[in-house]
Amino acid sequence: MATGADVRDILELGGPEGDAASGTISKKDIINPDKKKSKKSSETLTFKRPEGMHREVYALLYSDKKDAPPLLPSDTGQGYRTVKAKLGSKKVRPWKWMPFTNPARKDGAMFFHWRRAAEEGKDYPFARFNKTVQVPVYSEQEYQLYLHDDAWTKAETDHLFDLSRRFDLRFVVIHDRYDHQQFKKRSVEDLKERYYHICAKLANVRAVPGTDLKIPVFDAGHERRRKEQLERLYNRTPEQVAEEEYLLQELRKIEARKKEREKRSQDLQKLITAADTTAEQRRTERKAPKKKLPQKKEAEKPAVPETAGIKFPDFKSAGVTLRSQRMKLPSSVGQKKIKALEQMLLELGVELSPTPTEELVHMFNELRSDLVLLYELKQACANCEYELQMLRHRHEALARAGVLGGPATSAVGPAPASAEPAVSEPGLGTDPTKDTIIDVVGAPLTPNSRKRRESASSSSSVKKAKKP
Repeated sequence: MATGADVRDILELGGPEGDAASGTISKKDIINPDKKKSKKSSETLTFKRPEGMHREVYALLYSDKKDAPPLLPSDTGQGYRTVKAKLGSKKVRPWKWMPFTNPARKDGAMFFHWRRAAEEGKDYPFARFNKTVQVPVYSEQEYQLYLHDDAWTKAETDHLFDLSRRFDLRFVVIHDRYDHQQFKKRSVEDLKERYYHICAKLANVRAVPGTDLKIPVFDAGHERRRKEQLERLYNRTPEQVAEEEYLLQELRKIEARKKEREKRSQDLQKLITAADTTAEQRRTERKAPKKKLPQKKEAEKPAVPETAGIKFPDFKSAGVTLRSQRMKLPSSVGQKKIKALEQMLLELGVELSPTPTEELVHMFNELRSDLVLLYELKQACANCEYELQMLRHRHEALARAGVLGGPATSAVGPAPASAEPAVSEPGLGTDPTKDTIIDVVGAPLTPNSRKRRESASSSSSVKKAKKP
């Protein structure tokens, strides 16, 4: 919105004089009557806008409270603009159009280019990049004594070494430029074998006694087999590629199942070791006298694996602690084990929170640790029984199909629900001549079957523990 000052400026009317003529009194005149004279004196020093200059252009060039606008544009060097290049006052080095020759060329061709005058007469700077392969040279006597071969003539050998010097041992190019009309047709492997055989012979003959030789070796048979395998791999049909991918996937599955079974066997072995160690410890504590029981327990405490039962924390820090804190289960025990433990304690008629005396706390913790160990052993036993049952059913199915030579054995119990059906790949079809793959490691268990088995094993373990 335009103010009164803008309207007066557009109409070219004086601001203070117009106010005095109209006789209006503003709020500032009433509050600050003393500053009226200073304001008039400052307004008398203002520079009037020249005639013919637009108001917008005048506002860009000049302000009432600043100095007068400069007549010429100036740059003080301050701000975000900086000098990017500082040119020195030294004399420019002269350049000269001069000839040069390339040492890599043997025809003596002369070329011209611009170069500094101070470098006149120097060698061509890019001549150091002219690297050549040192191809050995043999004499007639050396060829007759050491390099003679019934499958190669001397003329053919000379032609091979001449091409090797010309094309810097690029044997693909050498094979392309080889004179197959005059000489026998050779492959790339034959050319390499002949060349490196001659190099090794000359290195052995010309070697100084007592020096380490670096003899080049080329296995032509290995190179031929490698190219043959590569050609077979390239010429595979889509059916063969799909079959190979299927076999690789089956191999990965078998390896994964094998690792899982090894891990389960290690866990089972740890549980068995823990059970044996706990039983031995109980037997030792019963035989030892009661007075020496604490010392015996501290001195001969066997190393029990971490998976054996429950590992309760030790409260050895300074300060006051409650015995009931020693009965709290650690966070490493899962909710499933906690529920199974509570159910087993209720079945045995033991309180979940007994009076925390010294002897009760120790015995209660040992009881719960043994119950958890029993729960894990029952669970591992159920897993082994399930795997054994599954392998029996698989063996029976293979025997009925005629894959195995022996008669079919009777399976124990019903067939498992998680048994894997026969896998049929699309596009591969069934080949009667193809050998049937027998997975002796065992199929992985599904989550639902594992949950059902764990719940069944926990309930059976509670019932068995309740019996005397």
